[in-house]
Amino acid sequence: MISASGVRSIWLRHDLATREKHLRRLEEHVAKSGGVLTEAQKLALEKARTQRQQDIDTVDTAHPGYLLGQDTFYVGTIKGVGRICMQSAIDIYSNIAFSKLYTTKMPVTSADLLNDRVLPFFEKHSVPVLRALTDRGTEYYGNPETHHYELFLQMNDIEHTVTKTKSPQTNGICERFHQTVLNEFFRVAFRKKMYEGLEEIQKDLDTYIEHYNNRRTNQGTKCQGRTPMQTFQDSLELARGKCWTQLYTTTQSVKFDAD
Repeated sequence: MISASGVRSIWLRHDLATREKHLRRLEEHVAKSGGVLTEAQKLALEKARTQRQQDIDTVDTAHPGYLLGQDTFYVGTIKGVGRICMQSAIDIYSNIAFSKLYTTKMPVTSADLLNDRVLPFFEKHSVPVLRALTDRGTEYYGNPETHHYELFLQMNDIEHTVTKTKSPQTNGICERFHQTVLNEFFRVAFRKKMYEGLEEIQKDLDTYIEHYNNRRTNQGTKCQGRTPMQTFQDSLELARGKCWTQLYTTTQSVKFDAD
């Protein structure tokens, strides 16, 4: 007999601790092997896909910059490089993505991605980032007075929203992006090339992210077959108009209170 804890330890070792991960792995296996699913498996997969789409679509976003999803993805441990974590941020409206690799996950690395990649991009297009959605991981969530990530958001007037407890699917667009990067970049790159440093991997990742944003079509709710960059550019006037309207309303409200 095999104990329940023994089975779970194997699941954890292979990153299969939840039903959602079981179904994702089943999809990948069938796609690669050409196997045949049972009726029960088909029903389970269809239900999971529907639920994922509903969870993603229920996230409220009005325009580019309105809501930024951010999450951490553990890539793995590479010989000669060490432990690798990927910080990713995605504009929920347009699906524009930003990613950077680190050897650890800490509040300062979470803030570094925003400071180095995300905010300069939005500033270049004169669109402010209004809100950030993250899970309750220690790299994002803590005492607002001392936590580096929380402090960075406050300094840049970005509202912080966290997902519900035990509901990581609330930030499902980031999870879906991580699965795409894993399948289309990491699994391919690590089979073809032996990397000697983090900078080398980052360089190739940057090339993939450029492809993802500018040339790979996206079937997201707002993209509808356009690339994320096309969606972002087509919505710039919408974003700028709503941001100026919000700024004007806030200014008038402050003026009225002062009077």
